[in-house]
Amino acid sequence: MILMLPLLAPPPIQATAPVPFRALYGWGYVGAEGEGQGTLAVLIEPGTGKVVLELHGLGERLVLLTGDAAAGYRVQVPRQKLDASGPTLASLPLPFLPHVGSAEALRLLLTEGRGAGVKVTQRGAHGPLKLHYVGKDPKGQEEQVWLTRKER
Repeated sequence: MILMLPLLAPPPIQATAPVPFRALYGWGYVGAEGEGQGTLAVLIEPGTGKVVLELHGLGERLVLLTGDAAAGYRVQVPRQKLDASGPTLASLPLPFLPHVGSAEALRLLLTEGRGAGVKVTQRGAHGPLKLHYVGKDPKGQEEQVWLTRKER
């Protein structure tokens, strides 16, 4: 006797929302404008293009970048009296970072070390632990930035 069982359809594949990227870095900077160090806090939500980036040093917030792909982005640099908005990250002057065109490019920079002038100097289980960037500031002078991930 052969027992016939009904075929069951496989369970539907459920799309999972992209996981937000959160990290805290220590940073160091050397350039024509001087030297500095501090912390960099980053939140990137890949699905919406939401970015919140805060750069602190010298006991104050040096840079605040906020926004998303739908509403656009805003960067504030109080010491330089810079307050600019734009539809994309590419349209904004982002100090201390290589040119990134989108939230996804920023995520890839921090999670994989992808970017012009960026080298990964130490990797961990969750991606780059130490990054080194050599590039040009808005005035064309060489600048260097070191990032060391503290938390993720």
